[in-house]
Amino acid sequence: MKRTDFSHICCSVARTLDLIGEWWSLLIVRDIFLGIRRFEEIRQDLGISRKVLTERLESLVAVEILERRRYQKRPERYEYWLTEKGMELYSVLLVLMRWGDRWTAENGVPLEIIHTTCGVVTEPIVVCAHCGTELNAHNTQHRPGSGFTTDSLQGSLPPIT
Repeated sequence: MKRTDFSHICCSVARTLDLIGEWWSLLIVRDIFLGIRRFEEIRQDLGISRKVLTERLESLVAVEILERRRYQKRPERYEYWLTEKGMELYSVLLVLMRWGDRWTAENGVPLEIIHTTCGVVTEPIVVCAHCGTELNAHNTQHRPGSGFTTDSLQGSLPPIT
């Protein structure tokens, strides 16, 4: 089944989903953050088919979230490493993890985050880059930015009143 192309929508969320919104993509990225970098190790950890894993890895390499690095010549074998672009997905995973810990972790959180600077178990929060206050749906608004166009809005911005 062909998935919907979101790349033309004037919305950063839609365009991001166009790159990493495939069913397995963020789980593959999560595994690589956790140090699982080889094809067979990823496949075993996720229980994913070889065909689907190959497709997802190829697409993540194509959009420069991952890069392949050869670790063996005969036979040729590769590991997958996060690029700078891929490394920036860490905060996305942390926020998804925090939401999942709150709403789906009935028996306790599956994985704790330890801030290595202070050594304390912590949880991620999204804060204002200017004042440091936590951002949420109750203290933020949206307005058109410098890249805003009226082409292909498709509900990406509420009407301005």
